[in-house]
Amino acid sequence: MSHTSSPLLAPLALCLALGGALPAAASGEPVIMFKDPHCGCCGKWAEHMRANGFEVKEIATRELGAIKRQSGVPQALGACHTAKVGGYIVEGHVPAADVRRLLAEKPAVAGIAAAGMPMGSPGMEGPYPAERYDVVSFEHNGKTEVFARH
Repeated sequence: MSHTSSPLLAPLALCLALGGALPAAASGEPVIMFKDPHCGCCGKWAEHMRANGFEVKEIATRELGAIKRQSGVPQALGACHTAKVGGYIVEGHVPAADVRRLLAEKPAVAGIAAAGMPMGSPGMEGPYPAERYDVVSFEHNGKTEVFARH
């Protein structure tokens, strides 16, 4: 039997043929999310991440401001939750595809952020119209750049 016909290699071959990476859970990169204990949209973002293959641990805290400062999140990019994954900070309602891209490309940045709570972003879906928003990368020196547009 050839290696390409092995039933054990078929799922990997299919994933690579479709242009996708293995799910983040398979890469061993858990998402640690810090959120306000009373925030509902943060839990919805965690559900979005889980539905996209990420393992998410939610930590409710009243010290979110301190976590953001310690993590180097620029004040202008702040949102309602802060996550850590693969050595990066993910601030706010960033789509799973952008997190997956961040982990695959490994740019020299501190993290990425979807500032505020953009309507229609993961965890902020609803009956209202979705708004356009940017996911911005940020460095420890304060430099920012658009990472993705939605």
